[in-house]
Amino acid sequence: MVRFEPLGQKMFTRRNWLLRCSILINIVVILYICSHVMIGNGTTFPGSNTFFIQERGVDPVNSAQLISDKIPQPPPPPPPQSASNDLPPAPNDSGGAAVAPPAPSGNAIAANNQNQAVGADPLAPAAVAGNIGGSGGAVDNAVYANNSAVNDGEVVTTEEKEADRLDVLLNCYNRDYKPEILQRGDFWVLKNYIRAEHGPLKCTESITYTTHADYTFLDNLIPLLERWNAPVSIAMHTPGTDYQPTIDAIKYLRECLPESQLVRSFTTFHLYFSTKHIPKQVAKQSDVFKTPYNCTLPPPYFNISSGHLYKSQKKLLYPVNVGRNIARDAALTHFILASDIELYPNPGLVKKFLEMIARNDAYLQRKAPRVFPLSIFEVEANATVPRDKTELQEYLRTGKAIPFHKRVCASCHGVPQSKEWMAANETEDLSVFHIGKRTGYFRHWEPIYIGTHADPHYDERLSWEGKSDKMTQGYALCVLDYEFHILDNAFLVHKPGIKVLQKDNRRAMLAGKTNQLIRKIIYPELKIMYGVRQGCVV
Repeated sequence: MVRFEPLGQKMFTRRNWLLRCSILINIVVILYICSHVMIGNGTTFPGSNTFFIQERGVDPVNSAQLISDKIPQPPPPPPPQSASNDLPPAPNDSGGAAVAPPAPSGNAIAANNQNQAVGADPLAPAAVAGNIGGSGGAVDNAVYANNSAVNDGEVVTTEEKEADRLDVLLNCYNRDYKPEILQRGDFWVLKNYIRAEHGPLKCTESITYTTHADYTFLDNLIPLLERWNAPVSIAMHTPGTDYQPTIDAIKYLRECLPESQLVRSFTTFHLYFSTKHIPKQVAKQSDVFKTPYNCTLPPPYFNISSGHLYKSQKKLLYPVNVGRNIARDAALTHFILASDIELYPNPGLVKKFLEMIARNDAYLQRKAPRVFPLSIFEVEANATVPRDKTELQEYLRTGKAIPFHKRVCASCHGVPQSKEWMAANETEDLSVFHIGKRTGYFRHWEPIYIGTHADPHYDERLSWEGKSDKMTQGYALCVLDYEFHILDNAFLVHKPGIKVLQKDNRRAMLAGKTNQLIRKIIYPELKIMYGVRQGCVV
């Protein structure tokens, strides 16, 4: 028996199918239209099917402004270097005043700093972190963001790629350890007399710690190298009979200690002495190590005071700035830390500093020249030297550490935002905590910093005994409008033992003579050579 459906029910089923087909067709049409709209207005990321729909009127370069201003955005990748030299030139290594490359446009800086208005002057105060000149705090979100570069969709994180970026960014030239006999004013110089064995070194590959000493200070070299673990260029003052014990001390350090490999690998020694106090014999560089040191003997600097020195017996002044400049000029790397041998850096500083530079290439094109000062501290004589900021903070809290020269000349080494720096917690990466100037309360500041060969030299007419040996260089930095990018998580600690002010009639007399020399001769010369700027003093 055949069963027939009612006519009304059959029509209802047919209508139902037609409605479903109509809805499907409408969905397909809508999807087709939307896809064309998105393709027309959106921007695709390479290698991706995802679309980023731009807001109307927003330039693609400034699209980072759409992101929340609380989240630092990565800077745009640097353009490839071409024959037309599209990349702005980096500071040169030729000496004299630093000539920084031109600053990036407002659009270029905007992607790296959400706090700056689109198209605003990147060198205006707003381009730096908002807290500068305020209550303190890290500025890396604004100017030294911890970003990885992006190249063709690939995140650049490897050391090799960072090194390539540094090569392009710094545009420095590679040097070599060439032994030379030179005259520098009234001094003979044996440059690269005893060379490090680390082999060829690219100018972007490391940082050189440059310093000076007589042989009684060489007990500081091993603790310095253990923390620095990178090239050291040291100028040794060796007048008269100080030459031979200096050579013996160097041999002892290179041949007789478990750490001797560190000395051989990283330390280059230069010798200098006055033309009026030449040693009776000076070995040729190739003959220095023909006779090894007797390692059963104590080190030549053991239990030797400065009174034993030829310099002291002849009442010679220590030409501190001659040594500083010799060691600095001989450094193979673009970046140098001109310091004193008794100041020990926190470990890992070299690697973290170069990583910071590599990831902030766009920002480093700021117009003003810059150096990177390190905060300096002293610890008690029986204390170990702190290895990181967290440990240093504990020393400061318990009184085992104090800011450098706090009891001798607090204003000479007072660092802008120092209280905020000491209170801020340690972070994993290196960053710039604050950008300061050598003006106001800090007009007599004697910063020790990571700089380059382009920074002004130290005046070689000044001695250690006469004091103020870094003041004239500080004036030049101020007049040239240097920015002082104070590093967070990086510091120097003096060899254990807190200094106190001691009366020294001879130094007081020599300091008076030095002040007259600066006021009557050097300062007028500086005004002619560098000019003047309000707030800059010697």
